[in-house]
Amino acid sequence: MQDAAQRLKNIAERLLGTELPVRLRAWDGSEAGPPEAPVLVVRSRRALRRLLWKPGELGLARAWVAGELDVEGDLYEALDVMAGLIWEREPDADGEHRSLVQALRDPEVRAAAADLAKLAGPFPPPAPPAEEMRRRSRLHLHTKGSDRQAISHHYDVGNDFYELVLGPSMVYSCAYWESPGATLESAQRDKLSLVARKLGLRPGMRLLDVGCGWGSMAIHAAREHGVSVVGVTLSQEQAAYARKRVADEGLTDRVEIRVQDYRDVRDGPYDAISSIGMAEHVGSARYLEYASDLYALLKPGGRLLNHQIGRRPQEDESAYEVDEFIDAYVFPDGELAPVGTTAGLLERAGFEVRDLEAIREHYALTLRQWVRNLEARWTEAMKLVSPGRARVWRLYMAASALSFERNRIGVNQILAVKTPQSGASGMPLRARTWN
Repeated sequence: MQDAAQRLKNIAERLLGTELPVRLRAWDGSEAGPPEAPVLVVRSRRALRRLLWKPGELGLARAWVAGELDVEGDLYEALDVMAGLIWEREPDADGEHRSLVQALRDPEVRAAAADLAKLAGPFPPPAPPAEEMRRRSRLHLHTKGSDRQAISHHYDVGNDFYELVLGPSMVYSCAYWESPGATLESAQRDKLSLVARKLGLRPGMRLLDVGCGWGSMAIHAAREHGVSVVGVTLSQEQAAYARKRVADEGLTDRVEIRVQDYRDVRDGPYDAISSIGMAEHVGSARYLEYASDLYALLKPGGRLLNHQIGRRPQEDESAYEVDEFIDAYVFPDGELAPVGTTAGLLERAGFEVRDLEAIREHYALTLRQWVRNLEARWTEAMKLVSPGRARVWRLYMAASALSFERNRIGVNQILAVKTPQSGASGMPLRARTWN
């Protein structure tokens, strides 16, 4: 009788219709597959039961988070070949991707699935890992309560953990790598400086920082540009950390950090608004409301800098589905939109879009640095959160780095102005003077 790894390899290749580009190591110590390839370690048959119960990304994610699946060797290489195998399968001769139901009509696939069930052992499957956020009704997405719960799931996991991953800057968004010798800290500082210059911040101005995180943009704007800042976040832990940083900098007279939904901000007008890595949480159904609320909070001539991850457009936009792993473990209820859709909604709200800068490659560099930080202090990270939570962050950041590198997703800074009826935008005649 064949050992577990060879049996699993044969079954997988029958199910996928192609050779496996990874080497398998099974729970019995056996190995099969290309000797020089990254090794996919299947530590327990429980992983197979998860895949049978939830074929595809969510089943794989549950097995990974539970520690039943692992990668030995280059994680990026393994994810790259796995993406081509599972998430980016080529369409059939008719240009269609087979659904699971369609695939199971194939007698060979059905036979392979039956063999996998025998190898997996008795059902039912294990319960989902504790780190998974249970699926809420999609009928009530992006209410103030559901947004607060989603934000808490991602951000309230411990400031010490985020310090380990992000480094001293505590900036959880794409850095701006202006020179080959830049460090993560200098690149994050350059990003904050770039945002401030695009907004034209000057002493005496009033800035609203939507989704202020741990206070880095608010502190930079107040300290370096002399503005008064209100920062809002839904995370209690972020707010407590940001307030302490503000106090340590001696900026309590110029920076106020609130635990507040952006929809509840009523003390405008502001001269400028920064929204850095927050709009991905808004949701397509609420995006025009988001844009309109920010428009109403600005003075005439005021500027908005909207820094947001975007996805590639689809031929049928109604077919867009939220990534299962990201939704369950990372950013619950987060949605990505094409940059053209985002710009269009900002314009519908009344903004004049004046500049768009795509910085996709910058995010790949940032994510790889965060992964290095996490891996360098892996044992400590697992103690600060949990082994499963640390595994979630390592997988999502590495996979996201590849997605930015392969142009599956991007990140864009849109500079928009609340241009008054006179047409006097206050913008310089020559674009990109901030560079």
